[in-house]
Amino acid sequence: MLWPPSTLDPMPQTIAAVTVLVPSYAEGLAFFRDALGFAVVEDTPLGGDKRWVVVAPPGGAGAAILLAVPGDDRQRARVGDQTGGRVGIFVHTDDFDRDHRAWSARGVRFLETPRREPYGTVAVFSDPWGGKWDLIQPTGAGG
Repeated sequence: MLWPPSTLDPMPQTIAAVTVLVPSYAEGLAFFRDALGFAVVEDTPLGGDKRWVVVAPPGGAGAAILLAVPGDDRQRARVGDQTGGRVGIFVHTDDFDRDHRAWSARGVRFLETPRREPYGTVAVFSDPWGGKWDLIQPTGAGG
């Protein structure tokens, strides 16, 4: 490899986190931590009412979620509608039935019955603010 690398050389990159707008940190944690069972990776005060709150699914694979409280009316209007009504985030699992059952018992609202697709078993669910998510067990994953 030549040094320094040219701008055309591929550099390893990952998406570390995505932002999800929530009405409050307490409401965000109640859903992600308590209902979905996500781990709180970081909760750092930033001064005033701001915090850096990061949650991630059990196992820590993939991107984390940064919980962000809206700072103005424009952002508040996007809570629950960051993707214009489409599914915005896809949660992969190795055991669809286990997670579907556990999340349903904790009050997660599924918008459809589970279905089998060529890519796996999937069901759309909603966060408490109307955002749509997929729970997916990819074909060939788990049992």
